[in-house]
Amino acid sequence: MSRDDANAAGTSLHFPQLDRRIPARADESVFQSARRHGVRIVGACGGRGTCGSCIVQVSSGAVERIGAQVGDASDERYGGKRWMRACQVRPRGDVSLEIAPRSLAPVARAEIDTGADDERLPNDPAVTSRDLALAPPTLADPLSDAERVRRALALPHAVFDLTTLRALPRMLREQQWALRVRLRGDEVVDVTARGRPALGLAIDLGTTNVAGFLLDLDSGVRVAGLGIENPQATWGADLISRLNHAIQGDAQAAELRDAARIAINALAHDLTHAVGARCTDIVDVVICGNTAMHHLLLGLPVRQLGRSPFVAAAREGIDAKAPDLGIAVAAGSWVHVVPNIGGFIGGDHVTALLATESEWRSRRTSVVMDIGTNTEISLIHDGVIRSASSPSGPALEGGHIGCGMRAADGAIERVTLDDQGRLVVRTIGDEPAVGLCGSGVLDALATMHRAGLVDARGRLAHAHPAIVPHEGKRAAQLAPGVVFTQADVRAVQLAKAAIRTALDLLLDEAGIDAASIERFLIAGSFGAYIDIGSAIAIGMLPPLPIARYAQVGNAAGQGVRLMLASRAARRQAAELAQACRPLELSTRSDFQRSFVANIGLPPLASA
Repeated sequence: MSRDDANAAGTSLHFPQLDRRIPARADESVFQSARRHGVRIVGACGGRGTCGSCIVQVSSGAVERIGAQVGDASDERYGGKRWMRACQVRPRGDVSLEIAPRSLAPVARAEIDTGADDERLPNDPAVTSRDLALAPPTLADPLSDAERVRRALALPHAVFDLTTLRALPRMLREQQWALRVRLRGDEVVDVTARGRPALGLAIDLGTTNVAGFLLDLDSGVRVAGLGIENPQATWGADLISRLNHAIQGDAQAAELRDAARIAINALAHDLTHAVGARCTDIVDVVICGNTAMHHLLLGLPVRQLGRSPFVAAAREGIDAKAPDLGIAVAAGSWVHVVPNIGGFIGGDHVTALLATESEWRSRRTSVVMDIGTNTEISLIHDGVIRSASSPSGPALEGGHIGCGMRAADGAIERVTLDDQGRLVVRTIGDEPAVGLCGSGVLDALATMHRAGLVDARGRLAHAHPAIVPHEGKRAAQLAPGVVFTQADVRAVQLAKAAIRTALDLLLDEAGIDAASIERFLIAGSFGAYIDIGSAIAIGMLPPLPIARYAQVGNAAGQGVRLMLASRAARRQAAELAQACRPLELSTRSDFQRSFVANIGLPPLASA
């Protein structure tokens, strides 16, 4: 059957585990067809064929390898099954596939600070509510509906959002001239029935995960929180993969913008549903994210951002109407997108600095580090904030690791040695191991180094009970079906070297050494779960006393909540973004030398 014939015949992909059958095109890979129809198959490299994470098994039907000729020896027809990369094969007729457990595992730690609590934040929101009782018009008092509201508000120059103005006449008459008005300064952004809550939505738009928080704007109380995986991950776990996709054309950029919008709207829906409210009760939104997330959401061009000298289209905070961004909340609402610092140092780092300010302001020298796919670091010394972005990649969050996965049930999160020197693993949820998440990746390398499975240069041992053959090469067996390969070791070495080099160069810029750091704040979902000792043991963090380190959780999420609750916090965030001095690492002549020096693992005596 030719590819055209297959298309005409209605080629389909069947995923029994999901009870899904989707149409497929014979000119695109299994991975591309799955992505187009919202079937999640992990693909850290975005389908370029470089990571090996998008593995599937073909249960029935025929596929061909991309680049092969139809009918040659590369065609695969299945009775027996084996794992293969979904991005490297395309269907020849109807195909039934099984997805690897690592792709199917539900997220367990998409956000470390979720759920409702009684957190009470400063109560100075940008949007306030006023309950009005108006006299209906008469021939003697024929003011327009808008004028009657202005008079009741004692704001003669109040302006109306057009959508709100369209809803005003009906709302006044349905509510017998008593209603609740939402004000943003002198603008009426929403009118509703008395008794409806005034909610705000704070979003931390991360590269890997998206966290949403719902606040009661009248009281400053946080009422709900939820974290989900960023659906943009389908186009790659790292920022460069997504930027490269976006610059291919307007349609590709729209795909990434829509993915971010869909995630935010899903959080708005689920959070309001959880508290018995409606999306239209959300009347203010604040969003933080790194510079790439900021640009992709706003529809700003990213070509110049992904190429040296990595110039942003805009650094300042942006205010836009919710409908203009496709965000499904009250139609008159504004969305405030947090300002960036520069390059890839984004608004999420601004909010992390805001949330931890009381910690670092009180000391002469502090570090705030948010470890992730894009690690952002600020060194605060003598009141000067120096900031850098480290392209650490997704390895430390399980991406680009052969058996890597998100933090889900069955993910290995701890690797230790028993009394006999054997590797022992612990999984999230105490489920059978199906892969490695970020904290497990760090532990695996640190423990393997301590056990002699990996030498100081990162080479796997030739002879050790835990070393097994894997695809013609050596690998460490962590659990049945879960291995840590030489390529995985190298990926972690590169990631940790990038982070340590950024820190070392910031210290050099300030003219101090690591021993001067009095407080080292580690932020982010990943940073909350890592073992500090393991991070020191592999050389990712400096060998400071453990007491100087503090894992502060999702500081970006805390900071964006503060900005939602407080106009003063928004002003402070803008001042922090302007005060930071960004360091572009590539401009340093010693960057490469420092990076190479940090690739190796520290001697065991200093671990």
